[in-house]
Amino acid sequence: MAARPLVARQPNERLQALIQEAGCSNAGLARRVNMCGAEHGLDLRYDKTSVARWLRGQQPRGRAPAIIAEALGRKLGRTVTIDEIGMANGKNLASGVGLQFSPTVLGAIEQVCELWRSDVGRRDFLSGSSVAASALVEPSRDWLISAPDGQVARSAGPRVGQSDVAAVRSMTQALVDLDHQYGSGHVRPVVVHYLNSVVSGLLAGSYREAVGRDLFAAVARLTELAGYMAVDTGQPGLAQRYYIQALRLAQAAGDRGYGGYVLAASMSHLAAQLGNPREIAQLARAAQEGARGRVTPRAESMFHAAEARGHALMGDVHAAQTAAGRAMSAM
Repeated sequence: MAARPLVARQPNERLQALIQEAGCSNAGLARRVNMCGAEHGLDLRYDKTSVARWLRGQQPRGRAPAIIAEALGRKLGRTVTIDEIGMANGKNLASGVGLQFSPTVLGAIEQVCELWRSDVGRRDFLSGSSVAASALVEPSRDWLISAPDGQVARSAGPRVGQSDVAAVRSMTQALVDLDHQYGSGHVRPVVVHYLNSVVSGLLAGSYREAVGRDLFAAVARLTELAGYMAVDTGQPGLAQRYYIQALRLAQAAGDRGYGGYVLAASMSHLAAQLGNPREIAQLARAAQEGARGRVTPRAESMFHAAEARGHALMGDVHAAQTAAGRAMSAM
């Protein structure tokens, strides 16, 4: 049997640059990674030799890349993604970035920041991604059954206050106004760069519980806006990823009403554009169940109207009329 040719690993220059930026020694980074892993219930025993191997191009297994990124992020005072440390598998990044409803707040921050960074750096790749109907419905189920996030407060990084939250809200309104005036094609790149360069740093900062909840709510709205603009510019696969992350951010904010809006308005509208009426009804029903008692009569009516639309497109007249009747009664 012929021996397989050896493939030379490429030095990880991204990781090297971040270690230098953080002012860490190899041994210091290893200690930080081990401590961070312990907080996640992992018994990691890396040392300076391990870091040297990573710098030579070795890829650690399992959850280690995410832990390394988190450890460096804490030292730098900002979110660092696994792509930024040169440990994102290209195939997995292509198929999965932004499509997961993370079970943890920390994972949600990592996921959405990775999406923003990938959007800025890989615009052609992401804009050409397709939409899977199951990837619309599965996050809605995760949202529906997930317990509330117990805590979102953070103690590491630059201090974030209500003035920062107000700035995000004001920027969102200004960007909405610009979109109405000039169209998404002109404005969407500005939205994505703002999310990637400014908002990611806020999420990685330190904030009290109330500020954190308000911050996640504000960022959820801006992320949903970026998704809407992706639809408007003919990028449904990218919009899907932004909507999923907006849903997760709304969960971190404790805002079930806005989560329902993302499902019944944003995601169901995308499903309608793609010709998936069954998913329209499923998303609308998830919104109704998950936001029950947490929304205004107008929002509740909109959720039922979205369900009616799905049934109508499937040709189910009776179900459409029933849902439409509930929409009228809710007003």
